[in-house]
Amino acid sequence: MLPYLGVFLATALAVFALTPLVRLLARKVGAIVPPSARMVHTNPVPTMGGLAMLGGIAIGLGVAFAMGAFRPLFHVPSELAGVAIASLVIAILGMVDDIRGISAPAKVAGQIFAAGLLVLSGVELLFFYFPQQGTVSLGPDLAVPLTIAWVLIVVNAVNLIDGLDGLAAGIVIIASVSFFVYAYTTPTLYGEANAAPLFCALAAGAAAGFLPHNFHPAKIIMGDTGSMLLGLLLAAAAISNLGQTAQTSDFGITKHTVVAFSIPVLIPILVLAVPLTDVILAVIRRLRRGTKWYAPDKEHIHHQLLEIGHTHRQAVLLMYLWSAVAAGATLAITYARNRATVAFVAGFAFLVIGVTVIPRVVRGVRRGQAEAQAGRSGGG
Repeated sequence: MLPYLGVFLATALAVFALTPLVRLLARKVGAIVPPSARMVHTNPVPTMGGLAMLGGIAIGLGVAFAMGAFRPLFHVPSELAGVAIASLVIAILGMVDDIRGISAPAKVAGQIFAAGLLVLSGVELLFFYFPQQGTVSLGPDLAVPLTIAWVLIVVNAVNLIDGLDGLAAGIVIIASVSFFVYAYTTPTLYGEANAAPLFCALAAGAAAGFLPHNFHPAKIIMGDTGSMLLGLLLAAAAISNLGQTAQTSDFGITKHTVVAFSIPVLIPILVLAVPLTDVILAVIRRLRRGTKWYAPDKEHIHHQLLEIGHTHRQAVLLMYLWSAVAAGATLAITYARNRATVAFVAGFAFLVIGVTVIPRVVRGVRRGQAEAQAGRSGGG
C-alpha cells in the first residue's frame, strides 16, 4: 500500500506545484475560455490545466520507477510504456483543442489513435467471461474494437462531465480511489506490483493536486487536455485489471469466476454512473432533436441542477454524493457474503439517491410550471 501512496502524493504535489505555471503559460498562448451561452463562467478562465497533470503523472511514474516494488512492471513488455505514450498523445490532442479548437470527428479520431497505442502495448480486453461458455479468449477481431470502444466511452464520459468547477476532478478522485480498492486486492503476476492500482494512484493524484486550483471559483480549468487524460488512465486501469484477473483466476465456471470477470467492468461503470448516464441522456436528447450526437448544449445534469436553483458548489457537491454512494455501494456489494447484505446496501443506496433526487425533480417541475404560467399571464 505504501508504494502506491508514495506515487499518489508525488503526483499530487507535483501537479499542485505545476498548475500555477501552466496557468501563466495558458494566458501567454491564449488558451482562455471566454464567457459564452454554454459556459457557466462569467469571466474568462485559463484552460489547458491538464498539462500540469501530464507533468505530475510523469513525475509519479519516475517515483514509481525509483521504487523497488514497481520494478517488475518496468522490466517486462510494459503496459506502463504504452499508457505513458498514449497519455502524451491524448494530452497533446487536448492541448490543440484547448488552444485552437478542433472538430469533434477529428477529436474522436485522435482518441481512437491513443486507444490503438494502448492495444499495441498489450493493454486490451483479451479475455472475458460468458455465462454459457466460461472464460474465452476474444481474439483481436473482438479485443481491439472492444478496447477502443471502452476507451472512447470513459474518455468522453469524463470529458462531458467537466462542466462545473471541480466536478470532473472530484468524480475522478472518487472513481480512482474506489477502483483502487478493488484492483489492489486482485492477484497479480508480479507480486505486489500491479499496473491497474498504479494507474488509479496516478489518476487520483493528478486530480487531487489540481482540485484546489479548480474548485469554485476556478483559477484554471483542466480543459480537454486534462479530462481526456484522466479518462484514459481510468479506462487503462479497468482494462489492465481485467487482464490480470483473467490470467490469475481459475477458469472454471463458478460464482467466483462470474464475479472476477464482471467486477473489473462493472465497478468503473457503476462508479462513473453519473457521467455515463449524462453521456447517454445527451446522445438521446440530441438524436431526438435531429442534431449531431456530439453537438454541444447546456442541458447536462449539472446544468439542470443549476437551473432549478442550486449554487455552483451545491451542484458539484451533490454530484460528488451521488458518485460516492454509487461507488461505495458497488464495493460493498462486491465483498458482501450474503444476499441480505447485498439487499441492504442496494436499498440504502437507492434511498440516499432517491431522497436527494426526487425533491429536486419536483422542484424543477414546479419551477417549469410556474414559468409557463408566468409566460401565459404575460402573453395575455
